[in-house]
Amino acid sequence: MSTIIDLLKCRNILVIGMAGGLARITSTFLIKKYPHLKIIGIDEREVREKPSYSNISCQKIKYTRSNFEKLFRSCHFDIVLHLGRIGHAQSMRSKKRLDINVVETARILELCLKFKVKKAIILSTYHVYGALPDNQAFITEDLPLRASIKYPELRDVVEMDQVATNNMWKHQQDLTSIVLRPCSIIGPQIKNAMTSYLLSKYTPTPLDYNPIFQFIHEFDIGSIIIGCIERAPIGIYNVAPDGVISFRDAKKIISPTSPHIPIFLAEQLAKLVGSKNYFKLPRYLIDYVKFPCLISNAELKKHLGQDCFRYTSQEAIDLLRLSAE
Repeated sequence: MSTIIDLLKCRNILVIGMAGGLARITSTFLIKKYPHLKIIGIDEREVREKPSYSNISCQKIKYTRSNFEKLFRSCHFDIVLHLGRIGHAQSMRSKKRLDINVVETARILELCLKFKVKKAIILSTYHVYGALPDNQAFITEDLPLRASIKYPELRDVVEMDQVATNNMWKHQQDLTSIVLRPCSIIGPQIKNAMTSYLLSKYTPTPLDYNPIFQFIHEFDIGSIIIGCIERAPIGIYNVAPDGVISFRDAKKIISPTSPHIPIFLAEQLAKLVGSKNYFKLPRYLIDYVKFPCLISNAELKKHLGQDCFRYTSQEAIDLLRLSAE
């Protein structure tokens, strides 16, 4: 099976997770570049902001095997974009999140095989590597996933990634699939834990830790997904721009009045009020503002080119600040 996809010869694309900002951004970019395409976006949640294109349709459906099978059978998808991983910024029980992230991912990939989809892209996250004091400078895709060692709440993220990668290698002759592990995605349309953390005036900045971070702008990750459809072969790809910025500098640019406290107090606060709407601070995120977790983008650049990122981490932070003003 060819790993290079000519989108001019494709017709139907399924986008899972259409209620999320990234799915809407990617769908809009696709239609602007390939106006002949028909995109069907689905989500269990209500899609409140629908892209204003007649060939992008949105459906709220329950994620069940029968619903997915009806969809695949009737639409004959060429491409499937699974951008619907449920993050910890969304209010959902861990059992439900595990079911959607892991079980539904396996079902989707099974149906991609059954209905001869040309290419599938699954969005994972760099969080799967874990923020640990012995992390190497730039983590490559072949290193073990250690996130759930300390934080059981990241088990669903790690298992989803493993399901996708195992399926990818097992069925590489029949389905071209790609697993993307982006760094922290930020932007006004992205409602994840890191964006909430940066924008909140109440979330503290650690006094005693200041790790280096990578941030990718929402438009860049949308463009990268399209580039991967077009040019990237089967595989796992870290996604991060070249530039880095310290966490303290990033928080200062966006929320200069946020309090500064020792990390051990932040950990206690996260346990007490991390789930409150005004204090978006999942416990696992504390370690990511404590220990560096930088990822290498060398593998991705082999296929998409050295200039595949428009914005540096610093520029992504500046744009987020501007959007919040």
